[in-house]
Amino acid sequence: MGAELSPILPDDADVVVRVRGLKSAFGSQVIHDDLDLDVRRGEILGVVGGSGTGKSVLMRAIIGLQKPAAGSIEIFGTDVSQMDAAAAKDLRRKWGVLFQEGALFSSLTVAENIEVPMREFLDLPAGLMDELAGFKVSMVGLPPEAGPKFPSELSGGMKKRAGLGRALSLDPELLFLDEPTAGLDPISAAAFDDLIKVLKQTLGLTVFLITHDLDTLHAICDRVAVLADQKVLAVGTIPELLAFDHPWVREYFSGPRGRAVLKPETAADRPAMEAI
Repeated sequence: MGAELSPILPDDADVVVRVRGLKSAFGSQVIHDDLDLDVRRGEILGVVGGSGTGKSVLMRAIIGLQKPAAGSIEIFGTDVSQMDAAAAKDLRRKWGVLFQEGALFSSLTVAENIEVPMREFLDLPAGLMDELAGFKVSMVGLPPEAGPKFPSELSGGMKKRAGLGRALSLDPELLFLDEPTAGLDPISAAAFDDLIKVLKQTLGLTVFLITHDLDTLHAICDRVAVLADQKVLAVGTIPELLAFDHPWVREYFSGPRGRAVLKPETAADRPAMEAI
């Protein structure tokens, strides 16, 4: 790694996701080269980086939707490249994914969307699946009447929560979130952050969280990994990253937006409203 602010742990440490020497490429375009990363059990790891640094590509490589050109990925101590189809399916039951914009099936209701993983991995009676879907709807803070609604009938924030409900359908140990608060107003975004933090604590989740939202990073992330120069440039707590000497890291965390998060605005800081 570029900087071991929070050092890579030894092989016998409690690491849920271990990435070593990852290379991701699309033809001649190399996105990642010799990328290393550990995701520790029970943490919320924020992943940040500029446009084109491959944050979503990294997540897709970890969950098996993007085949790496080189390197290894271990999840729960298992090298995913060495598994057969049956073992890979069993492993996929241990994680849930919330893609950008929720990625709900538009022709299915919220409850039916939540039941999709159950139908793929489990053999349950329809009545039990309906009951479990109702429980997940409540778990993510949606009202019961949201269950029979279609995605087109939901607000942006409700779609995110419905997508989260589907990600939690199989009671996973590991949760992947791709820009979960993007497009939400500040109040809805803060409420979603609070929900993630509560779910992490109550369910014992490990969370891999891609975001550009500085408020989210400060509010709920235990560590933050910075993608730049085709690799994880640095990973650590925000105080550690604030002390890291790199132009992009310095501008991101110590620029105007970063300073605004670190120093909440007071009434004395705000300019007086001009009379109309």
